[in-house]
Amino acid sequence: MDRIPILKLGEFLLASIQVDMHDHLALSLQDDLTDRIVKTRARGVLIDISSLEMVDSFIGRMLSNIAAMSRILDAETVVVGMQPAVAITLVELGLSLQGVRTALNMEKGIALLQASLEQKEGLNGRADAGNYGDHQQ
Repeated sequence: MDRIPILKLGEFLLASIQVDMHDHLALSLQDDLTDRIVKTRARGVLIDISSLEMVDSFIGRMLSNIAAMSRILDAETVVVGMQPAVAITLVELGLSLQGVRTALNMEKGIALLQASLEQKEGLNGRADAGNYGDHQQ
């Protein structure tokens, strides 16, 4: 059975899809990514789809599902390298990829994940500081 390799880059996971996606491969990617997020405590997921020339509605929904599952597991998802034909197809199918952030390339995707992580840590720091202040009298 085919599998998409998943690499760990610091706090992020990278899945680069280099083959034609079919339904079973998309489902195994979903399972593998969620498993690796938990095992590695990854804070972000980059999915490189630059090799995909076409997607269908099932693959589009799977990308949305992966992003939703990642969020529940405290990791952000960014899809990078989307070809124009893929973007056109997704829009024509009426798939907005709810919750999926996109970037033109890997470099911009990593920067987006890092900025999101820094913002989240800043908000958590302020929330913790506020909570401590509420308890002091």
